[in-house]
Amino acid sequence: MSATITEVSLAPKPIATKPVLCVERLNVELQGRQGTARILSEVSFDVGPGETVCLVGESGCGKSMTALAIMRLIPEPGRISEGHVRLRDQNLTSLSQAEMRRIRGNSISMIFQEPMTALNPVYTVGDQLTEPLRRHQGMSRAAARAKAIEILHSVGIPAPDRRIDDYPHQLSGGMRQRVMIAMALACDPDVLIADEPTTALDVTVQAQIFDLLREQQRRRGTAIVLITHDMGAVSEMSDRVVVMYGGRVVEEGLTTEILMNPAHPYTSGLIACLPELDESPTDDRPELPEIPGVVPSVWRRAAGCPFAERCSHVMPKCKRSFPPSFRTGPTQKVACWLYEEQHRER
Repeated sequence: MSATITEVSLAPKPIATKPVLCVERLNVELQGRQGTARILSEVSFDVGPGETVCLVGESGCGKSMTALAIMRLIPEPGRISEGHVRLRDQNLTSLSQAEMRRIRGNSISMIFQEPMTALNPVYTVGDQLTEPLRRHQGMSRAAARAKAIEILHSVGIPAPDRRIDDYPHQLSGGMRQRVMIAMALACDPDVLIADEPTTALDVTVQAQIFDLLREQQRRRGTAIVLITHDMGAVSEMSDRVVVMYGGRVVEEGLTTEILMNPAHPYTSGLIACLPELDESPTDDRPELPEIPGVVPSVWRRAAGCPFAERCSHVMPKCKRSFPPSFRTGPTQKVACWLYEEQHRER
């Protein structure tokens, strides 16, 4: 898959009136020797059945922590301090760990970023794939094995009746990622969270993985939360985009709105940094722009906009307080003081 933005998938799907997953004003804190750090602040978004929502941003912006918070897998000493995560009508943040174990891998599943570390090296693919089937669906060992072979076949694993007895180290990176997808989809979850599912894979395998996710979503109607920093992947996969920076949502909207008319300076910077393919390159090509600076540490985040130190449009109030969300399109909202005057005029 190319890194450039394409228009292949920019036509949005109809959004269901009732979302299957709602993240409501989610706050996550970390207790450390330096005090309390706010990792996520007031993160809110929702996902409808059969819809793909992409969480976008650089490393350290809070995307993976959002996924772990949804799954209730935040490592200690981190914790959800405020907010709710609702799966249909169930509040996941109020459930016990025992109740969450019955939901994870069943109603909501996650494809982790690195399959070699997510898969247990001392168990076969079959052992790991049949466990959720036996635990959540009460299948016998033989029935679970037959179902596992069927699932491996559906995700494009060759000779699944043989590969089911392989260990993770015997598989290629692309095949391990397919196994992770098979495990996540085994129990037909309502929601699938995919955290950088194509990291470290070559572009051909990346395209295959995205095609596989789209096909599985079409067949099963699964809602997908895709975590990525690749805006090319966003244009290929998503219906809506949630742009995160410094643990906050800074912009959100339909993919067409975000990619064609980015409102936040950070979103504009992410899109501008994408390389474009040139059929006739020359030596005097302009340098690829970059966003100066780095994402601030969780211990150095001030009260204002976390992007203020890197923003070319920064104003004094940006460093004092985080802005509210201003509507800039039919579904597009941006948290940026640049749009305060436009909002007043409306």
